[in-house]
Amino acid sequence: MNRIPAAGAWIYLALGLGVTVALGLTGADSINALYTFAALQVAVVMFAARRLFALPTSMVLSTSLIGAFFVGSELVASFAGDTTAGKLIASVLVLSGEALLVVGLLVLVRKRRALSVSGVVGDGLILALGTWNVTWVLLVQPMLERTSEPTFVALIDAAYQPLASVIVFLLAVYLLNGSRVTGAMWLVSSAVVLLLVGDLLYALIGAGYVPESATVGTYVIYTAAYFSLGAAFLHPEIDQDSAVNLSRVHDRLQTRLLVTTSALVGPIVVLAISRPQGTADLVVRAVSAAVLAIAVMFRVQDLVRQNVRTQQELLDRARIDELTGLPARPAVVELLHSLALEQWRPDREPTVLLIDVDRFKNINDSLGHDAGDEVLQVIAGRIRQVVPPESTVARLSGDEFLVIDPTTRTMSGAGPLAERIQTVFREPVGVSQGDLFVTASIGVASVHSFNTGPDKVLRDADTAMYRAKDAGRNCVAFFDNSMHERIAHRLAVETALYRALDRRELRLFHQPILDLESGEISGFEALIRWEQADGTIVSPAEFIPIAEDTGTIVPIGAWALLEALTQLRTWVRAGVCSQNATMSVNVSPRQLTDPNLPSIIAEAISRSGVRPDQLWVEITESLMIADPERALYDLQRIRNLGVRIALDDFGTGYSSLSLLQRFPLQRLKIDRSFVRGIAEGAGDRALVRTIVAMGQSLDLDLVAEGVETLAQLRVLQELGCAKAQGYLISRPVPADSMESTVAGLEGPGAIPLLRASRQDDRV
Repeated sequence: MNRIPAAGAWIYLALGLGVTVALGLTGADSINALYTFAALQVAVVMFAARRLFALPTSMVLSTSLIGAFFVGSELVASFAGDTTAGKLIASVLVLSGEALLVVGLLVLVRKRRALSVSGVVGDGLILALGTWNVTWVLLVQPMLERTSEPTFVALIDAAYQPLASVIVFLLAVYLLNGSRVTGAMWLVSSAVVLLLVGDLLYALIGAGYVPESATVGTYVIYTAAYFSLGAAFLHPEIDQDSAVNLSRVHDRLQTRLLVTTSALVGPIVVLAISRPQGTADLVVRAVSAAVLAIAVMFRVQDLVRQNVRTQQELLDRARIDELTGLPARPAVVELLHSLALEQWRPDREPTVLLIDVDRFKNINDSLGHDAGDEVLQVIAGRIRQVVPPESTVARLSGDEFLVIDPTTRTMSGAGPLAERIQTVFREPVGVSQGDLFVTASIGVASVHSFNTGPDKVLRDADTAMYRAKDAGRNCVAFFDNSMHERIAHRLAVETALYRALDRRELRLFHQPILDLESGEISGFEALIRWEQADGTIVSPAEFIPIAEDTGTIVPIGAWALLEALTQLRTWVRAGVCSQNATMSVNVSPRQLTDPNLPSIIAEAISRSGVRPDQLWVEITESLMIADPERALYDLQRIRNLGVRIALDDFGTGYSSLSLLQRFPLQRLKIDRSFVRGIAEGAGDRALVRTIVAMGQSLDLDLVAEGVETLAQLRVLQELGCAKAQGYLISRPVPADSMESTVAGLEGPGAIPLLRASRQDDRV
């Protein structure tokens, strides 16, 4: 459908205003003629716009009716304005038009669903009453003193201003609470405001504040209003509405409060500074002030009720999870509190089952949060189907659900219910992207005495749930007090680990690596030891996983790299080992994914003064299996520095030939579990023989770990393994003990241990 451009509406308005101002300067007769034409053009333009823009019939009829009231009042004033009946009819028509305009604006405000219509009506009523008080003192009372017209006619005229103030208020509420106000709405608003300004000027003339000669000005204002309204119906946005903006609604509430307060303060000031003009004036002032006070009182009561309702709605929303419709954490806390107070019965011990969806983050990251929400909704429905009617199913947060069973007699009695809940996860979950299989870890705790608070119960269930995750996920764990003791101990270790470097509690021990062909020490492996200030020794098996989880492994690993390479350089300069001796340093998965690791390694090599090929970075198979592409990228960055890479604990994991071919590896370290049985077990010996043959075919350096007996050493020599380390050769020793350790191991051409083993063979 063809539309007139927005510029056409503004050009139409500019022409109308130009003609209005020009004729207004010529005198009353010319502007009166234009005034009549301006009123008629609104009707013509409006009906033309109805066909052009397909405006709603209700809009056209309501606008036509309002215009008819205003035009009718002018016609009555023109032909019968000098009579009392004519003035009365004209005033009633104007009031009817304004009242209909108020109703129309209320209908528009009602579309703003974020607004309280009752609140808007209450504020408008207070504003109207406050305006009436001011109008009575400043306009009506002076008008009654200057005119011989009946009092009821003056009182009807006095209703213009209160209604006008309400119209402006409603118009502002409607416009200022939209996300976008159209150009057509601004033109309509301008027309309404101009009409009200004209009425105000007319009232001021009647009260004697403005001379009669200003009557021409009222017609100029009215004419400009009509042309503005006509331009609005020519604007292409006349049939569009703006959506509500919640943030702007809340921002404008303060403006409404300011307007309402002004409606109270203004009348008080006017009544205080003006003196009553007789008994009738005093009675009107008293009654008006009393009605205004009553309106304010009811509005305050309405605000209090709305506030109570709003708070209750917020509480109700907080108690129900919007996604699943299940009770939320506040409702759970209330229920657990009531159950705890009822634990005077010895034959009942309610239980809670905390259910956490395993690896739920992977679903959100790979398929999106919409898919994750679908999974949670399906799981919530399935859990509700398998729990007893007396039980409560809730969603705590994220991917955590809670089942409260008040019927169990012991905590172990929750076992069958936990098993039924786990069956929920054995069926695929259908989402829009396809079927998914998920598992869950379940922690079980009990409400065992009235002294147990809800937070304590939830914390116990959470502790048990994490125990289930530590056990491999997809299982059930029952809470016991020892779990808290382990958690407290872990927390203490974690806290102390943050300061271990600063306190210089971490030290490096080194274990020599023996070359089985030359009998010389070819290198060392750096191993971290932690001795706290009080003398407590913390096992690496305990604090290394904690460092990995907390991220402290990154600064600890950087320190270990520099410390180990610096120590190697010191030994080389002191003649403890050959110039080609190497240092092996373990790198964890968390370190490997650190984008700064190549820079850290390069800095350690530069500061220590060793060659890059003297550093062996040891990794595990699990690192390459979890994310092969990322592992390949990270390892290649390290290899580009000239550093060599060793695969530690080979044989305990996936141990695929494809790993050895794909990744930039130069050394295999045979795990101690195979070396342990190599002298007695044919199976271990055959496996090590295969590993050695595979390594040799790929030109990989081979190191056997955990060598503890001469028999193991001899078998490794026979199988062709190049290097070995273990307690038979040397335990890990501090740096200051390495010189004596190496001196005891090396001899002219071969170490004594090897010489002794060969003598045993001849015997």
